[in-house]
Amino acid sequence: MPKNMIREKRTMTFFIDAAAEIIKQEGISNITIRKLADKAGYNSATIYNYFEKLDHLVLFASMKYLKDYVLALPEFLKGTNNAMDRFLKIWECFCFYSFKDPEIYHSIFFSSLDKDLEDYIIEYYRLFPEELGTTSNSTSAMLLKYNIYERGMTLVQECVNEGLIKKDDAEALNEMSTLIYEGILLKVLKGKISPDKALDKTMNYIKHVADSLVVSGTA
Repeated sequence: MPKNMIREKRTMTFFIDAAAEIIKQEGISNITIRKLADKAGYNSATIYNYFEKLDHLVLFASMKYLKDYVLALPEFLKGTNNAMDRFLKIWECFCFYSFKDPEIYHSIFFSSLDKDLEDYIIEYYRLFPEELGTTSNSTSAMLLKYNIYERGMTLVQECVNEGLIKKDDAEALNEMSTLIYEGILLKVLKGKISPDKALDKTMNYIKHVADSLVVSGTA
């Protein structure tokens, strides 16, 4: 990595770590430029030398909480034989990590944060390639999406391409899976269900939906 990029990464990391700490302690909605500058030990104006806007920095801080999930994906995907296997295993991995940290994941994927941020995600992994792990090209394409529906559709489209589900059923599978996940995530947030039970329920429901849509003879 060139020296100028190393310096840029080091300074950005100060702000990212500060924002991540505020997210953990107070939630995304309570992040302000003043708080970030105070916690990072820099002048407020310095933030805009490295980030275009507050959402840019907030997204980078949020990405830190996805690191364990992303790095665990290759292990979860071992032994998968087709796109549907991958679809289910990626959901399982996502649920496993998100139900352990529901406030953070709900803030990342269901907050009012600007959703048109894919370019920032590409920039993040350019600066922190180690956090993308050793995922396949298709999985990496999913991870580079910010919107949770688009991430899911990337996986569902592979199922369509392999003839496992009909094109007309792709949106239904994606939307129902996401709605199931969001509903149970809210239950975990409210303490109405344990992370382990939430994982079992979510995967049972998503598998039931997937099984009902799989083209006969391809399962």
